[in-house]
Amino acid sequence: MKVPGYLLLVAGFLGGSFVASLDPQDVNWAAFLPAMIIGAAGLWMVKRAEHAESRSEEVLKENQVHLGDSLGRVVTGLRDLDKEKNDLGPEALLSEVDARFRADLHRFAEARETLAHVYGLQAYAEIMSAFATGERYLNRVWSASADGYVEEARTYVTKALEQFEDALAHLESVRGSAEQASA
Repeated sequence: MKVPGYLLLVAGFLGGSFVASLDPQDVNWAAFLPAMIIGAAGLWMVKRAEHAESRSEEVLKENQVHLGDSLGRVVTGLRDLDKEKNDLGPEALLSEVDARFRADLHRFAEARETLAHVYGLQAYAEIMSAFATGERYLNRVWSASADGYVEEARTYVTKALEQFEDALAHLESVRGSAEQASA
């Protein structure tokens, strides 16, 4: 359903563009509106197919693993960085943030919709609130390091760790509740 959706989307866009370009002063609405309806139908088909894919059992199970693993690695990496932070200069802190966290933060963010599908919107809000705050603090570590503000960067390493630990605790809590409910 995705490929036909994309084809309709492209056909609608190109058709609407063609009709709109025929006369710069006046748009032939009788031809333009059907083209836009075709494009909107294509967009609807694509979104519906993506929605179905994101809720497939396989994707949900795979994403659940990614969520726990990624968040666990971020917390472990931040704990290590928190212990080492006083021995690192700004350039070293900057490279450590890039090297240790980028892939896991991206993987978690890509799988985040699974939180709402599997555990509900309240759990999603609690976990993502802590995650987003931790990510902002980690970005602040990077930014302060890049600007040479080592003490600020070190302070925000600890703050980021607290937020990511909170997100992990929420995730483990909802996982435990879900396992108890299914048992």
